[in-house]
Amino acid sequence: MAASHEPVPGAGTPARPVPSTPTRAKTSAAAAFALVFGVAGLLSVLTAILAWIGLVLGIIGVILGILGFRMAGRPGVTGRLVAIGGLVLSALAVLLGLALAAGMTTFVNNEDAVDRLQERVDDLRDARDR
Repeated sequence: MAASHEPVPGAGTPARPVPSTPTRAKTSAAAAFALVFGVAGLLSVLTAILAWIGLVLGIIGVILGILGFRMAGRPGVTGRLVAIGGLVLSALAVLLGLALAAGMTTFVNNEDAVDRLQERVDDLRDARDR
């Protein structure tokens, strides 16, 4: 076997640098949770029965929305619009929850309104029994 003096392809050349894949920006977890809490809080408030839960979820959503908005300003982190959406929905849940609580409190403290409601319920029961 004769030794060949031809260079082996790629033997003396430096290896090409492997192009690194650019890292994708990640959405802020706080912004995503703010949106989830905002939607859940708003739906809870709109049921009226779960309004107090919606109020609590809305407050948590506002806090997470502010944190998510701040975190979205960091390099490599996205989600500014998600945080704004969560913040808006959470604030709406808080405002509706407070309005509903104020309305219910006013209604319950008004004896005439409670008496009218009791009379209406009694009339409905009597009509049902007939």
